Amino acid sequence: MTKQGTSQPKRRTARRSRSAVTIADVAELARVSLMTVSRVMNDKASVKEETRARVLKAIKELNYSPSAAARNLAAANEMRLGLLYSNPSAGYLNEFLVGSLDQANKLNAQLLVQLCDNEEDVSNTVRRLIDSGVDGIILPPPLCDNQVIHEQLFKSGTPAVVVASSRPSTAISCVNIDDRSAANAMTRHLVELGHARIGFIMGNPNQTAGARRLQGYLDALTANGLAVDDDLILPGLFTYRSGVEAAHRLLERPQPPTAIFASNDDMAAATVSVAHRLGFDVPGDVTVVGFDDAPQAMFTWPELTTIRQPIAEMSRTAVQLLAEEIRSRREGTAFTPKHVQLPFEFVRRESDSPPPKR
Repeated sequence: MTKQGTSQPKRRTARRSRSAVTIADVAELARVSLMTVSRVMNDKASVKEETRARVLKAIKELNYSPSAAARNLAAANEMRLGLLYSNPSAGYLNEFLVGSLDQANKLNAQLLVQLCDNEEDVSNTVRRLIDSGVDGIILPPPLCDNQVIHEQLFKSGTPAVVVASSRPSTAISCVNIDDRSAANAMTRHLVELGHARIGFIMGNPNQTAGARRLQGYLDALTANGLAVDDDLILPGLFTYRSGVEAAHRLLERPQPPTAIFASNDDMAAATVSVAHRLGFDVPGDVTVVGFDDAPQAMFTWPELTTIRQPIAEMSRTAVQLLAEEIRSRREGTAFTPKHVQLPFEFVRRESDSPPPKR
């Protein structure tokens, strides 16, 4: 037994000399994982001295000289991240994908994107993604608040990060903005312009961000001594079509509001279109403002005053948080879910002005 144990490394060394030595060869010879070899090469303190010595011995015996690319690959350890989406706003989704792909590329991780637009088939879609071998999943809105998905991920032990949820669980990492404060800031701006009748188009009731934006609007009205008129608050779904329907109901009233605050830019753009169709000047007759600062805000005439939500940066942060949790699990170290709140920005363009003098 002893003789075989001493002769085996020599045969392995001879065999490896005929081809390029990889980090997998080092891990095999040292009887450790790829991640352990990576930690030794990067001089991490979390490796036991006995294990470190064994890895260094294998590196020397195999004459292994890792390149920078190999180090990055070892650190990522072929990380595969899933992204589930069903957002009806193409502008929001495009920005989110750009940020996610950019950060995944920096981490040398693979990003698998999966459409999940059928509520009845949510569980099967999530199961297929998990079965495909992903190491973790990112949930942008509206899936960020889907409790069916959350329970499935918890049961399977799959790491996840939710984006734009206003009431995230403490058991899952989250990236968001303060939707309530942002909507409050926009409503206060309208009040300061002189508007007292301000219509509001709500977001999807299944998304916590929509409820927080409504609350910010109500807070600002109350703080400025303005009565809340329930007839001026209409339902929406964050879709262009729902914005069209709500805008017609608001602008065809005997006494329409002098300003309309839509919970996202798609619905705000729809409101501008309806206003033009009905003969209203924007912003001369009616002010229209939105939320998100998605590309749609710049394509509308006039360009929308809105709240800038750093969508691409939120997705980059989500990918980074997910990668950190996956690495912690692989290294056997504790990971506490993190809630990161990024700043919003008020963006004033051309769609707002003081109310008309009648």
